[in-house]
Amino acid sequence: MTDHVPNETRVIPLRPHGARPHGARPAAAPPRQGPPAGPAAKEPLWRDLVGDVLRRERLAQERTLKDVADAARISMPYLSEVERGRKEASSEVLAAAAHALGLGLGDLLSRAQGELIRVTSRYAGSGRRGASPSSLDGLCLAA
Repeated sequence: MTDHVPNETRVIPLRPHGARPHGARPAAAPPRQGPPAGPAAKEPLWRDLVGDVLRRERLAQERTLKDVADAARISMPYLSEVERGRKEASSEVLAAAAHALGLGLGDLLSRAQGELIRVTSRYAGSGRRGASPSSLDGLCLAA
């Protein structure tokens, strides 16, 4: 028989007792209260990252906004707004824009994730206490 009490959560530790990841604080330490992070430490919005990736890919292919919008069957002004990070596009719109550029939705999101890691690693020590660029490895995003 087991010695756990029914209807209670059983926790199985993944690392030895007392071990913690590099840069993590002990569980007993209270969170530091400091001034809010300045504008330089502000994390980017997902829509900005995705828009940047779409625009860079379109320009790398030397294609016009109209050409890609027509191929994606979305309006040119809307695609422009998505590229500039002004609109939070649905997964269907993002997939259509990605396919018009010869990318899959996964490719688009993966590139945006890489951009997020690159951008946030610049200020890992200033506004993101205890985080390091490696702590973002394996980030899973769903659209």
